[in-house]
Amino acid sequence: MRITQGTFSFLPDLSDADIGAQIDYALRQGWACSIEFTDDPHPRNMYWEMWGLPMFDMHDAAGVLRELNGCRDAYPSHYIKLNAFDSTRGFETMRLSFIVNRPPDEPGFHLDRGESTGRRQHYSIRGYATDAPGGHRYVSHADHSGGAQQGESDLGESVRSAPHRSESIHGESDRGGVGRHGARA
Repeated sequence: MRITQGTFSFLPDLSDADIGAQIDYALRQGWACSIEFTDDPHPRNMYWEMWGLPMFDMHDAAGVLRELNGCRDAYPSHYIKLNAFDSTRGFETMRLSFIVNRPPDEPGFHLDRGESTGRRQHYSIRGYATDAPGGHRYVSHADHSGGAQQGESDLGESVRSAPHRSESIHGESDRGGVGRHGARA
């Protein structure tokens, strides 16, 4: 599943030249660029981690790209987005935001459905990536086949390999998050 958040999300991934052109455009408009990253792209997760501070004093796309590549090197399997902030009095808002890096495998979301009084139904979504603890998301099983990497514990593998269970409204167990109450998108 491809996460579609922000500008250009329905297009193929942008090249570094395309990203540079968008940065140039933002800087010509007087907007400040910033870089954020996360391993939990839930649509309501609006607070991604910031990579450094917003670059209010940066006027060169090459400098922003250098920071972006530093973030890519540090977090190659995370979602990374570039933001352009307009600090003009009266606007003071994000004018441009788009994903510039994705993990190799985007597992999607699980839809949980529940019933409450009056036959009302409520829905919630949960990212399959959150089955693993932070820092162990988007790590392939091959990376852990020979044991834990240096600085990692075996906890991530045990969480990733455990099947997801949710109870249906009739008390039946739904394994793997796929079935009548949820589908891997």
